[in-house]
Amino acid sequence: MTTRIHFTASEAETAQQALTVLSDRYGAVDLDRCDVVVALGGDGFMLQTLHALTGRDLPVYGMNRGTVGFLMNGYVEDGLPERLAAAEETVINPLRMCATRADGSVQEALAINEVSLLREGPQAAKLRIHVDGRMRMEELVCDGALIATPAGSTAYNYSAHGPILPIDSEVLALTAIAPFRPRRWRGALLPKKAEVEIEVLTPERRPVMADADSRSVRHVVRVQIRSAQDVRHRLLFDNGHGLEERLLREQFV
Repeated sequence: MTTRIHFTASEAETAQQALTVLSDRYGAVDLDRCDVVVALGGDGFMLQTLHALTGRDLPVYGMNRGTVGFLMNGYVEDGLPERLAAAEETVINPLRMCATRADGSVQEALAINEVSLLREGPQAAKLRIHVDGRMRMEELVCDGALIATPAGSTAYNYSAHGPILPIDSEVLALTAIAPFRPRRWRGALLPKKAEVEIEVLTPERRPVMADADSRSVRHVVRVQIRSAQDVRHRLLFDNGHGLEERLLREQFV
């Protein structure tokens, strides 16, 4: 049976060129009639694509026409149907962020990589951390903190010296960003089912923003984060180069 492919591409010139070449060669169908989505771009565009497809339950196969490409496969024009047929599928759940602002308004967003809290002003943030309703840290003085999924653990989390998580580990990484007090605290590993609430202390003097995969909410006073088990994203990778292998390989470079 012929695989019906929907192609989508970032605005980068190389991605747009690839879109034209592959669409002409393999044919392209509308999103509502496809079996698989092929995304052409970098990791940022892959995240955009996954967010746009939330609720459709379509597998997405990325081809790198960007910079990093951790979530992408190599760009090869030949044999695309065969690669899709042999691809490994990884299912990931995003995080659901519920952010309360100083004016009382509440904004929600999903994050495939991480939810981060970042100081907005010149002073360090002061945060209080609750896990499953129990206070675990009374005061964390820092530039920020983040909660990362296994799929996102090699991104901002890793740059902040957080751990790389195996894709099937059923845990989340809570990582401090430039912690000042407790000075040696770098974070914690939490069960995937944990509900985390981070309270901003003295937000009027030490404003904090929350960010879910680049969806930002300013002047937050409280952020609740948990795994969205009711939402799933299906990623396809070339056989032998799945996300589990990539996460393992990343720890030895």
